[in-house]
Amino acid sequence: MRDGPLPVLALDGSERAGGATATVLEHARARFADRGARLDVVALRDVRLAGGCGPCGDCTTRTVPCGVDDDVASIVARLVAARAVLYAVPVHGFGASSLLQAFLERAGVGHLRFRRPLEDRVGGVVVVGRRYAHTEVVAQLQHNMLLNRMVLPGSGFPAVLHTDGRESPLHDAEGVAAVDALVDRMVDVARRLGPPPAPASTATATAPTTTTTTTTQGGLP
Repeated sequence: MRDGPLPVLALDGSERAGGATATVLEHARARFADRGARLDVVALRDVRLAGGCGPCGDCTTRTVPCGVDDDVASIVARLVAARAVLYAVPVHGFGASSLLQAFLERAGVGHLRFRRPLEDRVGGVVVVGRRYAHTEVVAQLQHNMLLNRMVLPGSGFPAVLHTDGRESPLHDAEGVAAVDALVDRMVDVARRLGPPPAPASTATATAPTTTTTTTTQGGLP
């Protein structure tokens, strides 16, 4: 017997409220609900995000989590609490949007590298754009998930949707089918795996300080 809806958290990396990425996420929310899962969305445009890393200069050597006062730590805690994680992002300049990129940098070196608390969460990527670089962005974000020891379920073709900015991305029937297949596989695999074990420490716990190797391993976001 299930203990309620499967918790899934999505990061919306679009700067536009109500844009193509949000439209696809609303479709995914309904699909998750049909499968007995609950999708919550964090719109990165609405959170306090202190930009990319760099000013402190000690991101990969410090032994405690990032001390910058913004919302990254609380978002990381929500990711850890989820059973599955979805990154949804538009293509900007042949890459992921700057909002999502900034979050991955801040969360990666500032919080996640110490204990990799997203281990065994099921991950998925949805990319929306016009005509170029969709699969390159999918690959980038999947590599980030693999770095964080997440589980990526094969679901067929990548969940990419094409739109010219005037019509809804939901007019891309093949893209919608890929999103549906991804959602279904994420739910199936997450239920098959069961709840992940509690991390050895919270996402913002102090990192071990026994050796230099321990504190710098996997320093990239």
